[in-house]
Amino acid sequence: MITNMKSGLLVAVVAVLAFGASQMPARVTAAANSTVLFMVWSAGPQPPVSHPGFDGIWNSATATPLERPLALKDKAFFTPQEAAEWERQVADRNQEPSPAAASTSTGTGTYNTVYREFGTRSVKTLRTSIVIDPADGRIPALTPAAADLKRRRVDAMKNAASAEDTGLQDQCLAFLTAGPPMLPYSYNSNYQIVQTKDAFVVHAEMIHDARIIHLDGRPHLQPDIRLWLGNAVGHWVGATLVVDTTNFNDAGGFYGEAGGNFGWDRNLHVVERFSLLDADTLLYRFEIDDPTAFTQPWTGELTMARSPGPIYEYACHEGNYSLHNLLRGYRASER
Repeated sequence: MITNMKSGLLVAVVAVLAFGASQMPARVTAAANSTVLFMVWSAGPQPPVSHPGFDGIWNSATATPLERPLALKDKAFFTPQEAAEWERQVADRNQEPSPAAASTSTGTGTYNTVYREFGTRSVKTLRTSIVIDPADGRIPALTPAAADLKRRRVDAMKNAASAEDTGLQDQCLAFLTAGPPMLPYSYNSNYQIVQTKDAFVVHAEMIHDARIIHLDGRPHLQPDIRLWLGNAVGHWVGATLVVDTTNFNDAGGFYGEAGGNFGWDRNLHVVERFSLLDADTLLYRFEIDDPTAFTQPWTGELTMARSPGPIYEYACHEGNYSLHNLLRGYRASER
């Protein structure tokens, strides 16, 4: 949990210490193997941030689709009346149980709509899609190699031989809401932002990932250091925070939507821009450049609404024993 306190900032940090128990501060609780979780506690009032207003909880759930529906063709923006009609249509669709959800009454299916948070409003800019470039509002085609990888991964997911054949979200490793880019999903599309003078922290509710964006002018990590969410460094351009993220690991090609949340590769480069449309609306823009995954770069934009919160724990972790047991049970059913 990340908590903004009047007396300072409390940030959860994970560290491995090689000290014995006698050498550890009283506030640090050691595990038997000297691997510990500890908190960097507040040391008093924090210096004022240069661009206030971003702290708080934000929700990205929206009726605006990631890609523009083909029926809308080159229509980049709704009128207010068209947006209201679109929102009505989306609400009607989301209230109808899907075949998979309906199957829960007789067997195993997916979540029903009670557990979903699809979003009921269009983005505040009234765009017809989150993707804004290319001009058709569609994610560019995959490269031949990435398309082949996607096909093989989709086939493997249909009849998974092991946990490694499932998506990163099923392995509790990463989810598209954490990003970058931070894309809305059908539930848990919440973020808590905490600022200090030298860092901008974004805590994603889904799989509880926290991205620490350094603002102190440091360069990116050396190229041989690869991370699940990349290495983010930021700087201010006027009232906009520009975040440059590189150093991703190889996780299977980035496809930009939930069904293809297999991962990304080391060539992914993401530039994000955070700004405030008003006190309760955050404008989030991102640019994707991954030449081994996509035939051209692409850009997206969405708005997030300030939320009273709170953010709840999303208890998903790599030691997800239920996944192992589900696969064992599925194999047993084949015999």
